[in-house]
Amino acid sequence: MYPREWVPDQRWNPRPLQWKPKVLTAGPPGKSPTGVLLDVQKFFQISDSDAGLLQTVFVGCLLLSAPVFGYLGDRHNRKATLSLGILLWSGAGLSSSFISPRYSWLFFLSRGVVGTGTASYSTIAPTVLGDLFVRDQRTRVLAIFYIFIPVGSGLGYVLGSAVTELTGNWRWALRIMPCLEAVALTLLIVLVPDPPRGAAEKQGVVTVGGPRSTWCEDVRYLGRNWSFVWSTLGVTAMAFVTGALGFWAPKFLFEARVVHGLQLPCFREPCNSQDSLIFGILTVVTGLVGVILGAEASRRYKKVNPRAEPLICAASLLAAASCLYLALILAPTTLLASYVFLALGELLLSCNWAVVADILLSVVVPRCRGTAEALQITVGHILGDAGSPYLTGLISSALRAGRPDSYLQRFLSLQQSFLCCAFVIALGGGCFLLTALHLERDQAQARQPGTGIPDSQDVNSKAVESKRLLPSTGASPEDP
Repeated sequence: MYPREWVPDQRWNPRPLQWKPKVLTAGPPGKSPTGVLLDVQKFFQISDSDAGLLQTVFVGCLLLSAPVFGYLGDRHNRKATLSLGILLWSGAGLSSSFISPRYSWLFFLSRGVVGTGTASYSTIAPTVLGDLFVRDQRTRVLAIFYIFIPVGSGLGYVLGSAVTELTGNWRWALRIMPCLEAVALTLLIVLVPDPPRGAAEKQGVVTVGGPRSTWCEDVRYLGRNWSFVWSTLGVTAMAFVTGALGFWAPKFLFEARVVHGLQLPCFREPCNSQDSLIFGILTVVTGLVGVILGAEASRRYKKVNPRAEPLICAASLLAAASCLYLALILAPTTLLASYVFLALGELLLSCNWAVVADILLSVVVPRCRGTAEALQITVGHILGDAGSPYLTGLISSALRAGRPDSYLQRFLSLQQSFLCCAFVIALGGGCFLLTALHLERDQAQARQPGTGIPDSQDVNSKAVESKRLLPSTGASPEDP
């Protein structure tokens, strides 16, 4: 079943005359940890479970910061908040490239600060787009916006691999990225407006002039919005799988090629970055195609079925679960088929990014969309990618502890720990099926006049008062 030879003491037995070991100097950490995970582990001497903790720290700080930025985004200048976030994550990323291996805790801390800065953009940017565009235009714009989630992630792998090859020092990727972030900050300040909340739905007067609900009222409203609740759980399943894949897939592909005799084991850093490059290219291509396909399918299918968005998400996640399972099962026997099914799984996952954002913006009133984005991010990361890399690494380490110390067994342990992702993504498909049951009702409530204040009793009382004080227009503001 496994095409390479393994000697009785379970150590790797390379083919003679095909490998002459080179002495390589150990290079310090620098680029995205997920892109050079083997180098990070060797440099800081950390296990799989500790390496997974890097992503957990990043996501943990992101989810703790998201509610704060959501609150600020619903009540204060959104461009200023976005600019602060960019400065935070670019500064932390640059400073982390100078950390000594003796202070590994600082590297973990810098990842947390990067997560804090990222929370501002993830929370606020979609709400700005929601206030600039509506209906089909919004779907297209969100597709363009969410294309750059997988594209940016994939380019991180590609850029990190290229910089490592060119410089021989993988710190330099973190030193180059702030230049790109400075360009992004300049474009944000110069070109992006900050429209009134609800401007696209022509609720600007209500949302700007009406009394402001409290944060607790916003949360209570969202907790009663079942489309938001179930879609958030579906997004959580997506985050769980993408977090585990993004962190461990390059290492999994590297070890699969070792098992197939296509790659020699990594004994000294820098390790071969070809797998990060391949996975990065897959992520970029499938992200571009998937987001466009998902948004266009949603836009067209909505014309014949108002529940199109959650149904598309459910179908794509259930299909992605099958593809991921096949990619893992086939990896020890046929690497090409494993790559094909992994690419298909990523493609199907990417179909949902713009669609789930459109679901949120359509079922939540404009006055608390920032809070809704923050809560979805927080819940998604707490139960999703905050723990999935660590959990995957922990299961891998636990499985390996009871097995012989060999490269084959290390690969099989990581492969089997990945299987939980296929189960989780199938649960996510079920959550979107439940979203479809409540979608039309919640969309109708979000479009009602006077829903700028999410507390229903408050809305009704103020609508009745307005009806008494203002001339009649022939339509009651509280009518559905």
